Amino acid sequence: MDADYGIPRQLSDLQKLRSHYQPELPPCLQGTTVRVELRDATTAADPSGEHTIKRFFPHTYSQPLVHFLRATAKVPDAQIITEHPAIRVGVLFCGRQSPGGHNVIWGLHDALKVHNPKNILLGFLGGSEGLFAQKTLEITNDVLATYKNQGGYDMLGRTKDQIRTTEQVNASMAACKALKLDGLVIIGGVTSNTDAAHLAEKFAETKCPTKVVGVPVTLNGDLKNQFVEANVGFDTICKVNSQLISNMCTDALSAEKYYYFIRLMGRKASHVALECTLQSHPNMVILGEEVAASKLTIFDITQQICDAVQARAEHDKNHGVILLPEGLIESIPEVYALLQEIHGLLKQGVSADKISSQLSPWASALFEFLPYFIRKQLLLHPESDDSAQLSQIETEKLIAHLVETEMNKRLKEGTYKGKKFNAICHFFGYQARGSLPSKFDCDYAYVLGHVCSHILAAGLNGYMATVTNLKNPANHWHCGAAPISAMMTVKRYGRGPGKASIGVPALHPATVDLRGKSYELLSQNATKFLLDDVYRNPGPLQFDGPGADAKAVTLCVEDQDYMGRIKKLQEYLDKVRTIVKPGCSQDVLKAALSAMASVTDILSVISSPSSVSTPF
Repeated sequence: MDADYGIPRQLSDLQKLRSHYQPELPPCLQGTTVRVELRDATTAADPSGEHTIKRFFPHTYSQPLVHFLRATAKVPDAQIITEHPAIRVGVLFCGRQSPGGHNVIWGLHDALKVHNPKNILLGFLGGSEGLFAQKTLEITNDVLATYKNQGGYDMLGRTKDQIRTTEQVNASMAACKALKLDGLVIIGGVTSNTDAAHLAEKFAETKCPTKVVGVPVTLNGDLKNQFVEANVGFDTICKVNSQLISNMCTDALSAEKYYYFIRLMGRKASHVALECTLQSHPNMVILGEEVAASKLTIFDITQQICDAVQARAEHDKNHGVILLPEGLIESIPEVYALLQEIHGLLKQGVSADKISSQLSPWASALFEFLPYFIRKQLLLHPESDDSAQLSQIETEKLIAHLVETEMNKRLKEGTYKGKKFNAICHFFGYQARGSLPSKFDCDYAYVLGHVCSHILAAGLNGYMATVTNLKNPANHWHCGAAPISAMMTVKRYGRGPGKASIGVPALHPATVDLRGKSYELLSQNATKFLLDDVYRNPGPLQFDGPGADAKAVTLCVEDQDYMGRIKKLQEYLDKVRTIVKPGCSQDVLKAALSAMASVTDILSVISSPSSVSTPF
């Protein structure tokens, strides 16, 4: 076995206390009996991409939505599974580490052993590379002992974040067959779960008996859709970062002479920045989604921040805290276009030191305008998904530099009469990734692990474990599963001038909904945050007492529980069928026809491709 995977940790007193915490299970997951309800077939959220998704996933598209039921549920056509033959399951971390990941494995292990003590759970060492090489560690209570409710992915580790090429897919299939796996659980974000869906389809096509299950675990919070309300790790990341931000707010207010520019992780979406803003109330946040929607240039952003600094100076405030998401740099239209040119040249084999001479005139002018340190960072080779290495680009230093230049200019011209502008920059990235997970993430991850076991018991393939109604206590959570293909959308990419575009189905990162309640809450408070210094300190991560049960603001203000609502609708439809039967009165039949005709007309209009919008 390579490295020191799975060896007992040296735990502090707090870690030992956390390792004894037992997450709560919703009633539908308790006991040895699996009660599963397979309902209507699912469809793509975007009808315009349905044909393409069907073509890519002929075996795993249109599978039914799944609900797991409590023992008291009276559902006549539910499948009751009481016999659990011994199975072998593999699990791997296939994505960037996110607090709570270990609890998914713990929950999966506990559920498997409850169903049949002879069940075997194998963890792949080193992520997808370990899967390809068939390097495993049998997960036991002894192995889990010092990893329960702990941060990191160091029990199994991780390497590459993809299972995509033909060689990788074949190596995965060979491993599953050689190890005689009945199930493979892939823990990760949008990219990892997209790969899981393609792997499940390949397994179904070749009649490989291994069932593939995905789990939504990513600190970016961008694996969101109608079936997935939250991602494991997001709650912890935001709470840890919010305390750090609050500390900076207090420091700024104390010294009254610094502006802190803080860049936060989150990849292309700004969910972390939005949530941290709502928790800690810094003076300002620039969301990438706002910039993209309004097509703001780097000059516009600079002017916006400078105007805010000037407005605060007029209130005798020469300090402040400004949050920036790491994906902001790609949201600025002209910078994104520049990056596209750079990445295209890098793919052609042009060396970094020759790039600047081969850029188009406008791109070359922008490149030369940027500070040297940013130019160097923009020349880094892109990630596997063709995006820039966002964590390595110091956007906060770039913005602070431009703002300082403009404020000095205004000071010299006499249009700004405040104190000299002083900026201090921070990147809050890796500081939170290895944190002890919050109580919510401990519970949520453990429950998702149990759901994975239920999915495998039901013999399902190509599904993602889902839990909805998360803003309520755990005993009210709705557990189920949804086909990953039903969560996909199709984005078209041109192959070149005059060439037809190609559509590739995938899970795409969900961006902040600028029409959602969370953004509305931010908009309502933006002026107060900017001028009144209403800084809020949630304090260190709490595991007990006040604050321990607090959940993400963005989770609580949005009106979600899609799975619960689908089930409620199905109950109404079933009730209509019991009332309107052959032999019912003419009045009942007329009323039903009139109501259903009206409902059908309305739904036909709002579900047409031209009016469908993404839920998040």
